[in-house]
Amino acid sequence: MPLPPLSVLDLAPIVEGSTAQEALRNSLELAQHAERLGYRRFWLAEHHNAAGIASAATAVVIAHVAAGTSTIRIGAGGVMLPNHAPIVIAEQFGTLEALHPGRIDLGLGRAPGTDRLTIAALRRDVTSADTFPQDVLELQHYLADAEPGQLVRATPGEGTRVPLWILGSSLYGAELAALLGLPYAFASHFAPGALIDALALYRERFKPSQQLAEPYAMVGANVIVAETDEEARRLFTSSQQSFTNIQRGRRGKLPPPIDDIDAYWTPAERERASDMLSRSFVGAPDTVRAGLEAFVAETGADEIIVAAAIHDHAARLRSYELLAALRGS
Repeated sequence: MPLPPLSVLDLAPIVEGSTAQEALRNSLELAQHAERLGYRRFWLAEHHNAAGIASAATAVVIAHVAAGTSTIRIGAGGVMLPNHAPIVIAEQFGTLEALHPGRIDLGLGRAPGTDRLTIAALRRDVTSADTFPQDVLELQHYLADAEPGQLVRATPGEGTRVPLWILGSSLYGAELAALLGLPYAFASHFAPGALIDALALYRERFKPSQQLAEPYAMVGANVIVAETDEEARRLFTSSQQSFTNIQRGRRGKLPPPIDDIDAYWTPAERERASDMLSRSFVGAPDTVRAGLEAFVAETGADEIIVAAAIHDHAARLRSYELLAALRGS
C-alpha cells in the first residue's frame, strides 16, 4: 500500500545542552531538508512558557523558515486562536502570504497551549476558548474579500484566503471542521484516544465549502526511523522521558536518549506515557513501513504529519530521510 503525502510537525525543540538559537537554526535546516525530500508541508506550533520549545512566536518562526525555503508549504500547526484577536492573526498570516504567496497554511487550535498562569500573562481569559467557533468565522471574514462599507479590514490579509485548518484531539474539533467545510488535523501524536471516532464524525458530517469540496483529514504520528530497530528505540527514549517528565510536573528541554527506559519510569508512568505515545512508529525502515501502512488502512488518512522528537539533530535529519524513502519505495 502506498503511503499518503507526508508532512513535518516541528516544535523547534530546545534539547538539553543547547539553546533557542540553535533550535531555530536546526528548524530551518530541517525544513530545507524536508523540501528536498518531497515533504508536502512544514508546520510549527504555538506553545508558551515551555523551556523546551522555541516556536512561541509562531508567525515569526514561520517567516524565518519560509524565507529559507522556496516550494514546501509552511504553516502553523497551530496557532492557538483563543490567545489572539482574530484580526491580528489575519494581519500576521496575510503578511506571510504576501511575502510567500501560495505557500502558507494556518492551522487553528482551541486550547491555549499553556497553563493558567501563562494564560493570565497573555492577558487572555480562561473562557476564551468558548468563543472559538465565532473567532474562526471572524478570522475567515478578515481573510476574505472586503465587503462594501466594511469598516475594519485586515491589511495585509483581506482577499488572501489563507487556507484554514481545524486542529483537534476530540470530537469537538471534528464537528466544527465538518460544519465549516475545513480540512481537519488530528493530534494523534500525543492525544490519540478519540482518533477513530473523530475521523468518522468529521467525514459523516462534512459540508462542502468554498475552500474544500470533500473532507480532508491529516493525522499526526510520532515516527522515528533508524538503521536498526534497536537504534530507533533508543532514540525514542527522549520522547518517553519527556512524556514521563510531564506527568511529574517537570517540563524542560528534550533529554538525550538512555539505554534503559524501564529504569527511568514507574509502571504507572509507563502506562500513561505509552498511551499518549501509542500512535508512534519506531524502528528500521521495514518495521516503520509496516506500522504506517496499517495506520493508513485503519484511519484512511489523506496525509500524515510526522513529529520526531530526537535529541541528536543529525539523527533527526536521517530519520526524515529514511521515512521519505519509504514513500518512494
